[in-house]
Amino acid sequence: MILDQIFISNKKQNKSGEVDVQSSEKPMRSILKTISWRVIGTLDTIVISWLITGHIALALSIGSIELVTKMVLYFFHERIWNKIKWGK
Repeated sequence: MILDQIFISNKKQNKSGEVDVQSSEKPMRSILKTISWRVIGTLDTIVISWLITGHIALALSIGSIELVTKMVLYFFHERIWNKIKWGK
């Protein structure tokens, strides 16, 4: 019963009684997904940069620049894909 509510919570009935699945995300969800993914990606970049250069300061510098640029790019990428109906 609880699992049904979790899976049905993003569905609603239209006027004809059929169940429609909401196919778009709110911007705040995209923002939170962006941040969580970037934390993982940035840690990966810092470790790889540190292993290649041997300098933690340089690795942190590369990671901090990458954190900001890729977060912005991912957010807009996610919002554009949210507008595409293909595959929904």
